[in-house]
Amino acid sequence: MKIAIMGAMPEEIAPILERLDDVQEVNYAKNKYYKAKYNNIDVVVAYSKIGKVFSTLTAATMLQIFACDVLLFTGVAGAVNDELKIGDLIVATKLPQHDLDITIFGHPYGYVPEGSVFVETDQDLRALAKLVAKEMDIDIKEGIIATGDQFIASQERKGFIADTFHADALEMEGASVAVVCDALDVPFFILRSISDSADMDASFNFEEFVESSAKISAEFLMKMVDKLAKV
Repeated sequence: MKIAIMGAMPEEIAPILERLDDVQEVNYAKNKYYKAKYNNIDVVVAYSKIGKVFSTLTAATMLQIFACDVLLFTGVAGAVNDELKIGDLIVATKLPQHDLDITIFGHPYGYVPEGSVFVETDQDLRALAKLVAKEMDIDIKEGIIATGDQFIASQERKGFIADTFHADALEMEGASVAVVCDALDVPFFILRSISDSADMDASFNFEEFVESSAKISAEFLMKMVDKLAKV
């Protein structure tokens, strides 16, 4: 089994790279991919850069060029559900594209002809995540994570996304990764740490949060990798 581990920003994969052995950097399609070993397990790690186009390219490359069998994604997301707080971990159950709009033709928001509004994540990987969370004594939540090529700061827009898609969180890469994995029939898993919410204050430091969150996510994902190797 070869496992793809992906983030959108370098900060999100940095603590994962620190855990790997025999790291080999490969440059492909204007991006860097790290082929490596983790406890004798083959892994490929990369950050895509922000947005749906780059994440689509990176996910497709990891599956088609590097022949990965499973994809695990880690990153941050903004809360739409008021019950989510900064630092909470949320696992996507399914993902829509909130900025995809062909409603003028009578279709619902997020709908793609010959496709669907939502792409569901792998149930077995979600079950595995619950087991890891229990062992680590970490509380993880499950929910719908919406994706779009916009950083959403408007409460009005957040409300629209929550009402339209029943979303719990939003970000800029997950649904595009989901589309690629679904099309290529590859199991995938999306883990996000909440970076902003309705109750955040002015003292919040995003850069510090991403760094600390990435360490927790790295430990979580690598425990999942260990368990996947035993399946």
